[in-house]
Amino acid sequence: MSTNKPAIGISCGDINGIGIELIVKAFSDTRITEICTPIIFANNKTINFYRKFAGETNFNFNNVKDFTRINSRQVNIFNCWEEEVAVTPGVLNETGGKYAVLSLQAAVKALQEGAIEGLVTGPIHKSNVQGEAFSHTGHTPYLKEAFEAKDVVMMMCAQNMRVALVTEHVPVKDVASHITTQAILSKLNLVQDSLKKDFGITKPRIAVLGLNPHAGDEGLVGNEEETIIKPAIKEARNKNILAFGPYSADAFFARGQYEKFDAVLAMYHDQGLIPFKSLSIGEGINYTAGLDIVRTSPDHGVAFDIAGKGIADAASFLEAVYQCVDIIQHRYEYQDQRSNPIKKVMPEVTAKLIDEKIDE
Repeated sequence: MSTNKPAIGISCGDINGIGIELIVKAFSDTRITEICTPIIFANNKTINFYRKFAGETNFNFNNVKDFTRINSRQVNIFNCWEEEVAVTPGVLNETGGKYAVLSLQAAVKALQEGAIEGLVTGPIHKSNVQGEAFSHTGHTPYLKEAFEAKDVVMMMCAQNMRVALVTEHVPVKDVASHITTQAILSKLNLVQDSLKKDFGITKPRIAVLGLNPHAGDEGLVGNEEETIIKPAIKEARNKNILAFGPYSADAFFARGQYEKFDAVLAMYHDQGLIPFKSLSIGEGINYTAGLDIVRTSPDHGVAFDIAGKGIADAASFLEAVYQCVDIIQHRYEYQDQRSNPIKKVMPEVTAKLIDEKIDE
């Protein structure tokens, strides 16, 4: 695969949601094929169903059933199913979930086989995808299992902030039981590694939020900060991770302290995602850090309320594609900088040396 123009797989998400409409809108601009080779895992008839909602569009595609037929100068549809499917925009049903999973499975298989270099996932609904093939709370744990990762971290990324989570789709009543020193340390390691490798930040600074109001108020409002979070931060710093905190979440975001850090580690979903979606500049995306492969997605859901109405905004979806390409490029650069470092340094060093003068 070319490092300058990677093959990017696109899973379609729930076929009754806005995913395919976003795909049609996003890839109507043919300039995107200048930076990547898009491969959409769906079905040409389903794609054409949503094409009519996009109005006047330049969306054209190459229809394929095997990767030897991929056209690097065009959008490609890899057919994951052949049967006729009843598409009902805005309806939550078994059909929408079934074909979302089929698309995702085909894309993951392509990643595992090296046919694509990155994956952008369309939004799914967590209730109708459940079954033997998918028994997870979202894409992140599914991909963790598929690629046998020891741990992963969900990280929301925008122009002005990145927010990672210790816990993801966990009921609020159960959050505290999932907050451990080891869990925080694991996430901090992944975030630091990702900031260096995936975003090109040499010495990242990471803020850690507290779990309780006012970060526990020195034990007056819960003791997790004293017994779990502070020890995790201390141990992280001993391992050369520039972690700071714990910070009281409300004041941290209200006073703009997040602007001083390269990423923020929140303890639970809403603690991190509410301020992210309220304060982020530009289009936010979801990135799964900790995987050997690159996966991004838009930062929104299936949006059944506007599906099929032609009004869905593809900006976040497009940003997810751009970020996927950028992260792949950063990884190549990171690897290149660390391959045979002696060979890279020696010419620069020896060029500055002056021959030693020997007195006879």
